[in-house]
Amino acid sequence: MSDQHLSRIHGKAGARRHFRYFDYLMVAFVVILLLSNLIGAAKQAQIELPLVGTFTFGAGVLFFPISYIIGDVMTEVYGYANARRCIWAGFFGLLFMVLMSAVVVYIPANPEWAIASATYTINGQQVTAPNQAAYYSIFGQTPRIVLASLVAFWAGEFVNSFVLARMKVMTGGKYLWMRTIGSTVFGEGVDSALFYPLAFLGAPGFTPELIITLSLTQWTIKTLWEAVLTPFTYLIVGFLKRREGVDVYDDDVDFSPFAKTDAV
Repeated sequence: MSDQHLSRIHGKAGARRHFRYFDYLMVAFVVILLLSNLIGAAKQAQIELPLVGTFTFGAGVLFFPISYIIGDVMTEVYGYANARRCIWAGFFGLLFMVLMSAVVVYIPANPEWAIASATYTINGQQVTAPNQAAYYSIFGQTPRIVLASLVAFWAGEFVNSFVLARMKVMTGGKYLWMRTIGSTVFGEGVDSALFYPLAFLGAPGFTPELIITLSLTQWTIKTLWEAVLTPFTYLIVGFLKRREGVDVYDDDVDFSPFAKTDAV
């Protein structure tokens, strides 16, 4: 089915419509968001690249950008109002994960379990650490970094969705690749520009120059990741539009993140 056979509807109508695959996409968005912050954020990965040498990066950067890709698909297929619901669901899911992690980490532990040592194999080497210390190193997060992550995610996702929705109306639904990459440039730019200064500026070892370097590096990697996955974005968008039978244009939507959606 080509785009000419899709029913064009306005954003408000899309917000009130029941879609077959929206719920599945929202679940995927929230799960990837939580896992990339829970699993990926705790590890500094290091690989050897030709002509570059040793390259160190936060492991979460491998999967976190997928949440932006799903955000692009959500806005493109289901409209800004539905994407807004998804972003808020992800935000509160992330907030609950943070609260749950804090309670579990800081609740008094069984002394015998806490001081007992466990042996882990890391990069072929055996490392021994007390259970509580190992548990804290993985799941414990400083309040400042948590706050920075929440603010950066919230702002970046809404900017990403807003830019894509407005570009879709401006281009008449053409040039999907330009809209997905363009929205990611702005959304990930806001995310990186907020997260690193809020999380690390003024902390020992983090100079303003290093903060800028980290922000630009992560922004570049995430944007390139979006560009590489553009063919898959096309496939997913095309599949969902054909299955849903509509194409949503946000030319009548309140773009405030706090606007109420009169969905039924």
